[in-house]
Amino acid sequence: MNKDLTRGPVMRSMLWFALPMILGNLLQQCYNIADTLIVGRFLGKTALAAVGSSFSLMTFLTSILLGLCMGSGALFSIRFGQRDETALKESVRASFVLILGVTLLLNGLAFACLDLIKSFLQVPDDVWGDMRAYIAIVFAGIFATFLYNYFASYLRAVGNSVVPLVFLAVSAVLNIALDLWFVIGLNFGVAGAAGATVIAQYVSGIGIMICALIKCPQLRALCSRSPIHASRIREIAGYSILTCVQQSVMNLGILMVQGLVNSFGAAVMAAFAAAVKIDAFAYMPVQDFGNAFSTFIAQNYGAGKQERIRKGLKGAVLVSVVFCVIVSALVFVFAKPLMLLFVEAGETEIIAEGVRYLHIEGAFYCGIGCLFLLYGLYRAVAKPGMSVVLTVISLGTRVVLAYLLSAVIGVTGIWWSVPIGWFLADVTGVVYYFIHKEKLLHFGESNLKRTES
Repeated sequence: MNKDLTRGPVMRSMLWFALPMILGNLLQQCYNIADTLIVGRFLGKTALAAVGSSFSLMTFLTSILLGLCMGSGALFSIRFGQRDETALKESVRASFVLILGVTLLLNGLAFACLDLIKSFLQVPDDVWGDMRAYIAIVFAGIFATFLYNYFASYLRAVGNSVVPLVFLAVSAVLNIALDLWFVIGLNFGVAGAAGATVIAQYVSGIGIMICALIKCPQLRALCSRSPIHASRIREIAGYSILTCVQQSVMNLGILMVQGLVNSFGAAVMAAFAAAVKIDAFAYMPVQDFGNAFSTFIAQNYGAGKQERIRKGLKGAVLVSVVFCVIVSALVFVFAKPLMLLFVEAGETEIIAEGVRYLHIEGAFYCGIGCLFLLYGLYRAVAKPGMSVVLTVISLGTRVVLAYLLSAVIGVTGIWWSVPIGWFLADVTGVVYYFIHKEKLLHFGESNLKRTES
């Protein structure tokens, strides 16, 4: 059911809309953790290191599509808030064609550059065999990732966060079941884990596409043979490409850090692979809340409801900070038991490094929580370029400091670079908001047109 976020109690509307998104991605993280558990427990630390490095690579590739879909979704939300059905249908068609083209190009490049990945990520020889086998199969799921994220972004943009949850849940459960069967039952190794992922991705991608086409009449414009206006392509490109750049820069920075981590050997790679999954699980709810907040802001921005935007902003900051403080405390205290979920107790080097990572990252989740809200705010008020600036500050600082500090204090320097980057980006985003907030919250078609240039 579509939900109009321009009416009703502010925080209740936002939280109820966010809840299915949070549950959906928690399920996705449960799958990621289950995948890591199965690989780590039954295939060993070399396989765990291979799958962990592959996860960073796939996150970067899919972030390109996710960014395009998120940018389009923000524009869909604004048009929905305006009640401009014609513009909404035209935007749907233009964005589908644009993102489909990028998907096909990305998929071709991924396979063409398969053997260049080893040197780019500094993958050790003993890990590369498993990693290559894994990514050669997982790359086949890129098109399915496009299908799921495109239709999920549209449904969320018009206030329906339940249907994406259903298909994500189906995908997560199927993933885990196939993982157990392929890896343990059939002894297919890392290739089995990759195959399970791809099958589940296509089930959810095709399923949500069919459901969305049935439930949403506006999406049937995709079947129209009428020409797509160049102005709509420019509008979508201006909005989506900047969000794509923001997502890609963020994950490219993470990928570069992954290469640095890999240079410290398989034990550190395995520790990082496990700790990052715990990290992502811990702050995933606040990331999804930031995306829900963005849809709320975008719909109200399109409807011209500035006071409602201000109330939503204040409430969202409070919710995010309280959640992050609680989660930081839990991760800090239970860092070792969490690491023991992934590796045997005898792997003391891996456990110690993972705990060190979680003690540093886990103490500063408020930084990433506020940053997700800032990303969502600027995307929603037709300023996606500002999200790019914040990402460059956050990730640029992280990459530079990671290389500098690791040369002085070792791998711990990589872990400290992250919260420093979050803090600098938060300060920049907040200062920019208070300087420009009156202009930022005032909707005008010219705001959207400026994103085309």
